[in-house]
Amino acid sequence: MLMQRTVLHLNIADFATAVERLCDSSLRHRPVIIGLPVARSLVYDMSDEAYREGVRKGMPLWRARRLCPGAVILPPRPERYGKAMLHLLKLARPLTPLVEQAPGDGHLYLDLSGTRRLHGPARDVALRLRRQVRGELGLEPIWTLAPNKLVAKVASRLVKPEGEFLVESGREQQLLAPLSLELLPGLGRRLRERLREYNLVRAGQVAALSPAELAVICPGRERFLFQAVRGIDHTPVQPRTRSRGVVRTSHLFTPDSNREDEVRCGLALLVEEVGYRLRQQGLGCCRMSLVLTYSDGISTRRQASFRTILSDNRSLFLQAELLLHRAWRRRLRIRSLALVCDRLRTPVHQLSLFGLVNQRQQRNHALSTALDTIHKRFGRAKLVRGSLLAK
Repeated sequence: MLMQRTVLHLNIADFATAVERLCDSSLRHRPVIIGLPVARSLVYDMSDEAYREGVRKGMPLWRARRLCPGAVILPPRPERYGKAMLHLLKLARPLTPLVEQAPGDGHLYLDLSGTRRLHGPARDVALRLRRQVRGELGLEPIWTLAPNKLVAKVASRLVKPEGEFLVESGREQQLLAPLSLELLPGLGRRLRERLREYNLVRAGQVAALSPAELAVICPGRERFLFQAVRGIDHTPVQPRTRSRGVVRTSHLFTPDSNREDEVRCGLALLVEEVGYRLRQQGLGCCRMSLVLTYSDGISTRRQASFRTILSDNRSLFLQAELLLHRAWRRRLRIRSLALVCDRLRTPVHQLSLFGLVNQRQQRNHALSTALDTIHKRFGRAKLVRGSLLAK
């Protein structure tokens, strides 16, 4: 018999705004919009008061100002929000090894399955954690308990901005049936519009259809829809671990920059760092991700996979440069870059039908290895790329 799952979703509504109000009590009960006050800036976060006026995340700041002219505009401070998030994780991790930080600050999933004998009933754990967050952080979280992440997330949306909700096992579909499809995570705008063409706007209406009927309406998404509207979700709570299977590093520009030479220089620094760490482990990567964060706090992520295993600096930089070109689409200054290499493998140096290609790869790898030896013996500052020198 399978153990019944119990997933706790802890959510601090409008997290960035809540942290700012914690630092400045005069902001309480006033509409707050967080966004860099420059041209083409987007809304990073907003208070519930601003939300009720129509302000939404990702909206152009000029439009948000028109909708809510009395709002206080604050620049985003991701470092401040990151510290608060780390403290939140510190409080949650003693309760279960399965703690997942969901996309966006202020969201945590905890899998409490099998922890009753150690920590007591899940409801008591949730109440205790909320008291700790109140006492140590001064923030007011909402919490929901459900048999899976999807239903717990929907329940949080029902009680937001404050409250609690407990969904018993077996009542998932009953909860979802009358709800708008907009409340279900994973249903994008295009999918909802497609369903609306068939006058399907609530979960219960979609649940009345068979997989075959759903396949006609939304080919390729029928399985997901069939399960989602019934509250079925087998997605595990996935903690972010320090895995040997991932190498990541980041660079913060001080001050923020939109100069191409400075941004490429920062990218080169990241590549040298991840390349060095990969080669020290005798590994290469088959996938790379680049996260670009603008001055207004909005981030863009681009990813690429490779058939060959990359470990030398030149090959890594060429791929990272392509990702930068795909990600950098706005005219705002860039605050930071983060580079992630995963799908790590041990490089296999094979003979190539194209001798010049194989020679070039071997030469690049030998050069990177020689640089590693020099850096290891004399320090990173003794020998650097010409592009990294200040102009």
